[in-house]
Amino acid sequence: MVGLSEGEKHFIRGGIAQDIRTDGPRVRSGGTEVIASVKAELGKPSILHPDKGKVNIFVDCSPTAEPMFEGRGSEELSAELSVSLQRCLLGGKSGAGAAIDLSSLIVVDGKVCWDLYIDGLVISNDGNLLDALAAAIKVALSDTGIPKVNVSLSAASDDEPEVDVSDEEFLQFDTSSVPVIITLTKVGRQYIVDATSEEESQMSSAVSVSVNRHGNICGLTKRGSAGLDPSVIFDMISVAKHVSQQFISLLDSEIAAAQADDE
Repeated sequence: MVGLSEGEKHFIRGGIAQDIRTDGPRVRSGGTEVIASVKAELGKPSILHPDKGKVNIFVDCSPTAEPMFEGRGSEELSAELSVSLQRCLLGGKSGAGAAIDLSSLIVVDGKVCWDLYIDGLVISNDGNLLDALAAAIKVALSDTGIPKVNVSLSAASDDEPEVDVSDEEFLQFDTSSVPVIITLTKVGRQYIVDATSEEESQMSSAVSVSVNRHGNICGLTKRGSAGLDPSVIFDMISVAKHVSQQFISLLDSEIAAAQADDE
């Protein structure tokens, strides 16, 4: 928890009310630093969804990032972030509306699929963790190569197929539909984008909106005990859609530059 004096709290709330932020920039990473990695393993599709692969998202908060990350505080926040990311990126339990095309992970219907394990690590926290993690995941997926798999099927349909995983040929993961997450934090009567940890300590509620490059909403989560009028939520979504397109363009540029350096 951020320790602020009453004067500091008043300064933050008053500044936001006058549209003045303590550190100026509107879209930034600030002091928040996260890492995301992707691991792929061959597995078996679930019985309920034999034509889809599986994706699992786990977040770990380093105890060195913030004192509150020690013990239960770390476990609770890690679980909250993991669930929020899964809701925003993976859609419902059926996989419908998933930003990651689960059908692209299938190798043999009902037999073999790719299981993706996405791990996020919070190294330092200056607020806006969910947005930073989603951006890191999008970048990590863009650098993920799925090995090409050759399958040998026997005459008996019940037999397990033989698979040969290539060490040389890889299929690039399609991240075009992977969204970004824009969180709008309500402080007083105002709501802000990219809140710092100090600003988050004064929030009444926060809405995180997952938006893809087409402006479609892929998911939405809310934090905080205070209720929000539907008209406010719709306005938040409108702002998130506008900001998301700028953010996606920025990420696209960074990803393209990184890929050019690797070639």
